[in-house]
Amino acid sequence: MSGPAAPVQAAPPRPVRFGILGCADIARKVSRALLMLPPGAATVAAVGSRSEDKARRFIAETGLPAARPHGSYESLLGDADVEAVYLPLPTSLHVPWATAAAARGKHLLLEKPTALCAADLDAILAACDASGVQFMDTTMWIHNPRTAKMREIVADKDAFGDIRVIHSMCGFQASEYFLQNDIRVKPDLDALGVLGDVGWYSIRSILWAVEYELPETVIAHRHPVKNQAGVILACGATLYWADGKTATFNCSFLTNLAFDVTVYGTHGTLHVTDLVIPYEEKYAEFSVASKSNFVKPTIGWDPLPTKHVVTTDLPQEALMVQEFSRLVQNIRDAGGRPEGKWPAITRKTQVVLDAVKASIDKGSEPVEVAS
Repeated sequence: MSGPAAPVQAAPPRPVRFGILGCADIARKVSRALLMLPPGAATVAAVGSRSEDKARRFIAETGLPAARPHGSYESLLGDADVEAVYLPLPTSLHVPWATAAAARGKHLLLEKPTALCAADLDAILAACDASGVQFMDTTMWIHNPRTAKMREIVADKDAFGDIRVIHSMCGFQASEYFLQNDIRVKPDLDALGVLGDVGWYSIRSILWAVEYELPETVIAHRHPVKNQAGVILACGATLYWADGKTATFNCSFLTNLAFDVTVYGTHGTLHVTDLVIPYEEKYAEFSVASKSNFVKPTIGWDPLPTKHVVTTDLPQEALMVQEFSRLVQNIRDAGGRPEGKWPAITRKTQVVLDAVKASIDKGSEPVEVAS
């Protein structure tokens, strides 16, 4: 008599086949992330550059031997084996190549800043919507499990209360070579400068803290630092909400490395000092003070702030690509629809950035934030 039939093992999911459109330095980090994913998540099928030799060198240097080199962006988009495109090109090239990728039915993981203005981003999002493809930007820290833990803290009304003030500072000391040659200081490549680069993270961190409630008004700080071409190297702004919440941020290519965010509630304070890139890949921490008072007679604090530590097996950029791939697989294999929260979050970040840029251009006049 035969025994019970062995259980049927589910077939592993087919990995999402990525094409990397451009060989920028940040693409090396994302390539490494793709290689770290568990089987069945994603693979790099192709790399496209303006020359095939450059694509071949990138493939060899990043350990992607199975990837096919393409000597033009058009050739990569025409590769029928590519399902999703990671696009790290300069911001000025995002509209033509992102819309072309979407029109070919390629899911789109787009490097930030995603566009030079909201109107350009809307063209990209409309192309994605028309083709039914998933869109996500590459704000990697959103996918770190620390971020979810911080959300639990600030959402606790008893321990944290209502958020009233936020401050964010993102910057690094750029080298002289960077300040003369990097695409982020070139008006024809990345005209938003520091505002589009690390300023994007500051704005996103503020919006994240308030669950993406748009401010009513922004006022840029006076005297932003610009290079001779007019590209912003350091700037800041204050954001205002109708209920009295305020947020300030500064971003700079001219300071020591800083990725600080502090969120102040009526009962609690959360502080993180390495938001965008944790001090260590698989270990991230933040501190929280709740219901703080002075020890009488004003000689200390009670209770003391607590440190929270969050660990992860995969770094945040790998978790980002894993989540994007999961969404693509849901569309491809289960008839799902693109997840709409990611383009919505991107657009809110962009419209606040637009308002800050408009205030800078108007000499720090108040600018209302478009919906």
